[in-house]
Amino acid sequence: MNKTIIQKGRDVLAHEVKGLLALADSLGELFESAVKTIAETKGRLIVSGVGKSGHVGRKMAATFASTGQPAFFVHAAEAGHGDLGMITKDDTLLLISYSGEANELHSLFHYAHRLQLPIISITSKNTSLLATHSNITLVLPDVGEACPMGLAPTTSTTLTMALGDALAVALLSLRGFTKQDFNTFHPGGNLGHQLRSIKDFMHHGDRVPLAQPNTPITECLMRMSSSGFGCVGILDENACLSGIITDGDLRRHISDNLLQLKASDVMTKDPVTIAPDVLMGDALALFEKKSITNVFVVDQTRAKNNVLGILHLHDCLRGKII
Repeated sequence: MNKTIIQKGRDVLAHEVKGLLALADSLGELFESAVKTIAETKGRLIVSGVGKSGHVGRKMAATFASTGQPAFFVHAAEAGHGDLGMITKDDTLLLISYSGEANELHSLFHYAHRLQLPIISITSKNTSLLATHSNITLVLPDVGEACPMGLAPTTSTTLTMALGDALAVALLSLRGFTKQDFNTFHPGGNLGHQLRSIKDFMHHGDRVPLAQPNTPITECLMRMSSSGFGCVGILDENACLSGIITDGDLRRHISDNLLQLKASDVMTKDPVTIAPDVLMGDALALFEKKSITNVFVVDQTRAKNNVLGILHLHDCLRGKII
């Protein structure tokens, strides 16, 4: 094991952590103004940059879009060759240049001035050409690059990307953006599955094993077995869930002349329940926290807890949540 190489890697990360802490300390009124300007944008957030700043800008635009802010990336070099037509009078520009002197950005801020569009810039110099043409300038702290020659964009791109994340998260917090909102913009992949509601996966109708308090245990056993869930819900006189019988309940009463008992003698009262609009990712967390494999889905907007369905841990596998 080459400790010199490992130490060099640790030095780079330590340097970038130092830069991130300095960036966090630097945030103030201008950051707040930038977030509010984006929030008030009637159109789209147009992100642009060249080189490594352009690569970071693409990711930044994708993050904003996934958190509810219409945004897309316009390559600064292409903007002056027709892509300026993609920008409307209702848009806000977010321009990125570490030096603040990238020639390719000139056509963008001149076009923005003609349309009177707000410009937010991310740069390292408050006196740069880009900064002087911006309404709001977010200046990166001067901590130098992690590159030993101080040339390769390393720490600067890390700070720029982190600042973009800070803007996006502060914006979604300002707007009260929820997990359900996020699901609207991110329905695919594992994350999309986690953000789907329980009602899309729960079993309902005749598939839900239910019984009355006076139902004989022998009948409860048959319903538990035939349903395949290993449990049965017990309904009170108002047809609302009042208890549950699981394999564990049966084992605890095995010496009490079990087969002579009725459901109310064995059931666990006030079982764990869940609402149909809860996200599947949260349902999985509930299974893990409570160490259970089944949960009845009830209408929690009513005091009666009407049973709507049942969810099994295996449904998380079926829904590709795990």
